[in-house]
Amino acid sequence: MSTQADHGHELAPRPQQTPDALRAALATVDPARLGEMQATKDDAFAKAVEWQSLSPVQSWVLAWARDIEIARRPDLSTRYAHAKTNLEHEDPAIAQDALRELSAVLDEAMKAVRG
Repeated sequence: MSTQADHGHELAPRPQQTPDALRAALATVDPARLGEMQATKDDAFAKAVEWQSLSPVQSWVLAWARDIEIARRPDLSTRYAHAKTNLEHEDPAIAQDALRELSAVLDEAMKAVRG
């Protein structure tokens, strides 16, 4: 596990960006998604072989590192959940604000995992 800036209470340390470390972290912060993680991992590895490229695996690692960053940080997970609930709001202004907030959360999490 790596060190990171303090973002308040965190449910788990930020994991290293390896499949095993990401899986272990997900088992701690959002175990209900383990099946989804395995399915997307299998797909990424199959594409890597088919395309003869590591880019699908690298994308998989970054996507799961980002999602785990959100799940392990209550500040981000609260913002993420709130934004998702308003994405299809009947008021277009609220839906637009939710989309902006969702994008901001994803960007913040991605910046955190990229260091």
